Amino acid sequence: MARTQLIIFISSLLILPLVFPSTAAYKDVSEKPVEKKVDVVVEGVVYCQSCERFGTWSLTGAKTIPSAKVSVICKSHKGQVSFYKALEADKTGYFYGELDGFTISHALLDHPLQSCKVKLVSSPDENCSLLSNVNYGMYGAPLRFENKRLMGSNYEAVVYSAGPLAFRPNHCPPTPHY
Repeated sequence: MARTQLIIFISSLLILPLVFPSTAAYKDVSEKPVEKKVDVVVEGVVYCQSCERFGTWSLTGAKTIPSAKVSVICKSHKGQVSFYKALEADKTGYFYGELDGFTISHALLDHPLQSCKVKLVSSPDENCSLLSNVNYGMYGAPLRFENKRLMGSNYEAVVYSAGPLAFRPNHCPPTPHY
């Protein structure tokens, strides 16, 4: 008799979850999963190259240019401009900008490392406003991934670097050749 009651008790414990399913097992279909937003960010510094280093890529003795303007241009794998944004450096010559609206249509060919370049646009320094090609600033400096990421609970930014870029002085005294 006791054995029969024990079998009935154990059987009812095994059947109980089938009769009363757990509410945790059901997912509310109306809840959308929170998507993590991943942004692409570009950063760099703009300098004025010293006259002593004119004609080289050296930035020894260079000064930063506050409020210098650069542009970010991305082209699709078909060579068409797919994104453009102008950025302005802060008071230390540092520029930083999110590429809002940048989309990758082809995972490899339209990746920012392959498709985006940063170019010099203008310098507010009237004594240092000529374009130089230091780090390809005239024709488009390629982006570098330096393993920098900014993370939040629903946000992630992948930071790419460009440059450093440099303008050159409008007038440099001639160097004597002995």
